[in-house]
Amino acid sequence: MLEIINTMTLTNIRVLVGSKNPIKVAAAKGAIEALYPQAKVECHGVSVPSGVPDQPMNSADTRLGAINRARACRELGNAHFYMAMEGGVDELEDGPATFAYVAIITDSGQMSVGRSSQLPLPRQIFSALQAGEELGHVMDRMFNTVNIKQDVGAIGLLTHNAESRGSSYRQALILAMAPLLHPGLYR
Repeated sequence: MLEIINTMTLTNIRVLVGSKNPIKVAAAKGAIEALYPQAKVECHGVSVPSGVPDQPMNSADTRLGAINRARACRELGNAHFYMAMEGGVDELEDGPATFAYVAIITDSGQMSVGRSSQLPLPRQIFSALQAGEELGHVMDRMFNTVNIKQDVGAIGLLTHNAESRGSSYRQALILAMAPLLHPGLYR
């Protein structure tokens, strides 16, 4: 078992991500590299179950999916950080939106959960999701793209690439790291 007493002194940090999606793996690696610029970051993705529908349709399922994936990664072991990102949608007060939950677990078992910004969704896209489709497939069909979820995602398409799925995940992961970076302040 690896112990994170002071990761600032680590020269090599291993990260296991609960997905083989290259966008998620790159976001996790980028977040850790930003927080630990002195370290060499080794980041690998693995397929693990979320325990929720492929297209989570509410905040609770989306959050649970991220936590389940991070816990499944930790069971595999041999990393300093176990990270997972789960994208979902929900009908919110201001209308339908997509967002992601992120979960980070340290090898010692500390966990932090965070959420990304939300992207408002057009009603026609949300209706397709309610009918059982996945967001990536709907976006591919509407924008004539292929496998957009492993690229800029709906975020990139709907913001003219000013932001992307990866940038949203990276920011959410960095913010979720705060309690792990300063555990004394978050007790």
